[in-house]
Amino acid sequence: MPRKPAKGYFVRGHFVAYGSAEDHELKRAAKWDAEFSKTDLKKRSAHRQQVGEQLLTLKAQLLQQLALPDALVQAIAEAKRIDDFEGRRRQLQYVGKLMRQLDDALLPAIEAAIAQQHQGSAVETQRLHEAEQWRERLLANEEALQDWREIEPDADWQHLRTLIRQARKDAQARAAASGDDAPVRQGRAYRELFRHVRFVLDARAAAAPDRHAIHPDADPTASD
Repeated sequence: MPRKPAKGYFVRGHFVAYGSAEDHELKRAAKWDAEFSKTDLKKRSAHRQQVGEQLLTLKAQLLQQLALPDALVQAIAEAKRIDDFEGRRRQLQYVGKLMRQLDDALLPAIEAAIAQQHQGSAVETQRLHEAEQWRERLLANEEALQDWREIEPDADWQHLRTLIRQARKDAQARAAASGDDAPVRQGRAYRELFRHVRFVLDARAAAAPDRHAIHPDADPTASD
């Protein structure tokens, strides 16, 4: 007996069988479209496009944890490799298209990973500024060394004082040569002092992440 033709319908000249995965996807999309206005749909599309572009900046470890579809992962990798402006723009549009096809359940995880990376970058910047402020205060004020004892009570004080004295001498030498418009490279002691302060602050934060660091401009005698 001849096989009965599959029942279905045509979408833009393409046959879709009833009950197929494509049929379910089209019905799901149609139901979603019916529940939201065109403005809402445009906002949704723009938001997914933006999130897709932010995925390009996500660290490899966080990206792997998301378990995204292979096509999207490959599209992101390709977008990173493209230098040509127009080519990159088209590739980002393709990334946005794949993002719009993505299961809604994956979107919160993607946004959480992006937020996690941004939060980490903010903490990194804050620690960098804190280390820079401590270095400048240690160089400018003898009393700052006493305040630093609360952060590093077991420090090698002789070595630390030597670094500070040498960094001050380097700064004086640079000031004497300030008539030259060429940029003057910072001295070794200046850089080593920053690395030491940064290392101690990072170690302190890792040992007690919930403990507030002593700000270089804070009054150590003030009570909470």
